[in-house]
Amino acid sequence: MKTLSLIIALMLIPSFSSGRESESPAKPAVKTVRTFKNLRINRPIIITNANDGSNRLFIASQYGKVYVMPNDPSVETPDVFMDIQKQVTYKDRENEEGFLGLAFHPKYKSNGHLFVYYTSEKAPRLSVISRFTVSKSDPNHVDNSTEVEIMRIKQPFWNHNGGTICFGPDGYLYVGLGDGGAANDPQGNGQNRKTLLGSILRIDIDSKSGDKNYSIPKDNPYYLSKDWRNEIYAYGLRNVWRMSFDRKNGTGWIADVGQNLWEEINILEKNGNYGWNIRESMHPFEKAPRKEKQGEKFVDPIFEYNHETGKSITGGVVYRGKKHPELDGAYLYADYVTGHLWALKYNFDTKKANNMEILGEHINPEKQFFAPVITFGEDEAGEVYFSSVNGRIYTLGN
Repeated sequence: MKTLSLIIALMLIPSFSSGRESESPAKPAVKTVRTFKNLRINRPIIITNANDGSNRLFIASQYGKVYVMPNDPSVETPDVFMDIQKQVTYKDRENEEGFLGLAFHPKYKSNGHLFVYYTSEKAPRLSVISRFTVSKSDPNHVDNSTEVEIMRIKQPFWNHNGGTICFGPDGYLYVGLGDGGAANDPQGNGQNRKTLLGSILRIDIDSKSGDKNYSIPKDNPYYLSKDWRNEIYAYGLRNVWRMSFDRKNGTGWIADVGQNLWEEINILEKNGNYGWNIRESMHPFEKAPRKEKQGEKFVDPIFEYNHETGKSITGGVVYRGKKHPELDGAYLYADYVTGHLWALKYNFDTKKANNMEILGEHINPEKQFFAPVITFGEDEAGEVYFSSVNGRIYTLGN
């Protein structure tokens, strides 16, 4: 655990350490503020909306419950939207398992379908992606009997499960997976396209193929390949936490948690190889099984920071709300270990980054307090929320 003196010292270090050229950072005129102050949810791992015009917020606990509530800061007791705790495996000492992903179908308003990613109690180290359907008579309730299993993913270890599931602008479901766990990627999953691990998957959940409850989009890079897993869209990743799509231009953003020295932010590229475990971010990995080959093409991150600044990236979303126009187009993300939260503006033409730290109620040196940021989410209007492991929910204010 970090000592207080070290945490305060880390706050004084420049908020970026990028291998790319960076512009001078400027402080945005916003701050973080706590919201839903009467609400406390254990390990709020997901914050999202159904994009159905109801303006409701959905908050999922890593233990296996999903809560639904009006987007009203005075809410005290949300409704239980879904409860699959008995189906979910979670232990505090193995805290990268549990209920990890939730995504509403783009046509949720008409079909009532939602998708979840969780660690199943049916077998050890088993990740499951399933579809559920909301009750036709009660929009605030999901019947567990509607579960349709989409995919099973066997995990070799308890950590590096990834768990983000989200729909892209193309209507396909994207799945962010870690390398399976332990240190150094001992099984070499990051560079092995015969396994789903260490990859971003892309599947069509609106059609079936053979005995699968999904199909492979024909423009996937390994469609019909006999050598590689057809579901893979990109690979070479250590532990994606989290990924999201810019609601304005559809760009996919990936935060990949580092191991020894570097945390990184990437842009999703079809058939992109992000280098793990040959590289960590854009640097040779000291315990790599081999050296980078001449002519081998890896996708460089657009931004990185080293472990003097933070030690575990929490990926977020691109801000497209209306309340803070100065943040329009900025990627909001945080560091779980130090509590730092940043707004990254990246110029895709000049390849320059402007990384601005956002302070506020989640991190306050004077009060000797910081909140480990576990996830980010958006409401229907594009306003951003984030949560800490202690159950608090925050948003952006002035």
